[in-house]
Amino acid sequence: MTKAEIVAEIANKTGIEKVSIQATVEAFMDSIKSSLGKGENVYLRGFGSFIIKQRAKKTGRNISKNTTIIIPAHKIPSFKPAKTFVTEVKNKVK
Repeated sequence: MTKAEIVAEIANKTGIEKVSIQATVEAFMDSIKSSLGKGENVYLRGFGSFIIKQRAKKTGRNISKNTTIIIPAHKIPSFKPAKTFVTEVKNKVK
């Protein structure tokens, strides 16, 4: 499902203009990105958490040049679904 399909589905369910919903969805995603950019986690009860994970330093290999490179420790965004979310998906998708 794409962002446009999400906007269309919300518009059909609520009767609100697609333009307004598009702006709301964009603002929601911008809020999550800016919060994660500040190092703050985002918790949505019943849906899940957008969190920052720390990746350890590791050694990688460039196979084409046969060299070893060091990948420094870094932080990445991650999504952890809520238990109710996981349960609902497990029950519906078989």
